[in-house]
Amino acid sequence: MLFFSKKKPILKDLIPDNHIDIHSHLLPGIDDGARNFEETLSLTKALQEFGFSQFITTPHIIQHVWENTHEQIQNNKNSTVLELEKNNIQLPFKAAAEYLMDDQFVRLFQNHDLLTLKDNYVLVEMSYINAPIQLYSILFDLQVAGYIPVLAHPERYLFYHKNKNEYQKLKKAGCKFQLNLLAVVGYYGKEVTLMAEELLQKGMYDYAGTDVHHKNHIAAFENKVKIKDLTPLIEIISNNQFFKLE
Repeated sequence: MLFFSKKKPILKDLIPDNHIDIHSHLLPGIDDGARNFEETLSLTKALQEFGFSQFITTPHIIQHVWENTHEQIQNNKNSTVLELEKNNIQLPFKAAAEYLMDDQFVRLFQNHDLLTLKDNYVLVEMSYINAPIQLYSILFDLQVAGYIPVLAHPERYLFYHKNKNEYQKLKKAGCKFQLNLLAVVGYYGKEVTLMAEELLQKGMYDYAGTDVHHKNHIAAFENKVKIKDLTPLIEIISNNQFFKLE
């Protein structure tokens, strides 16, 4: 296979058949992802061609920005699935959410009202500016409530790049790590790619996701992978089978 050659592989060639994406913004008109169903259809078809066969789409829930309710997300997902079927796409398609860890999130999990990736696994994120002041308290209380946090794209939190010990603290605090695949082709910049490579080498990632929002993200799958050791990357991609929809 391509990734055993000395040449750098193209990212799309590392996606195995029947792969499961656990992080995307495919639902139309609900956040900063697909703006309408035509974009949803285009993005879904492109990912399908790369080898993706199941989708857990994760619209943002951010207080005062994307205040999506679970009912809105589920209704959007149901209507989207019907439209996909009209276009001869019948793939397992589940709706979860990507939660910003804010006050609203705390209220939701205290009421046991989260849309999860699977069972009690919940996708969470932070602001790109800084971590929540009560971050470790939130993570502790989240797990007391019975959930397992999957932290989206830890490589993109630039405020941790000069304080790398925080990554170890997050793991010890119970976080699973989800790599954004486009980080390994340099889409978010060299600094993010280097951090992704370092976290991969340390074995800190658990899963991978596309975080696809639009066609530029799709186009980036045609780029060459910039990291040297592909073994840990291939491993975490395969770990996504854990989320296989029944």
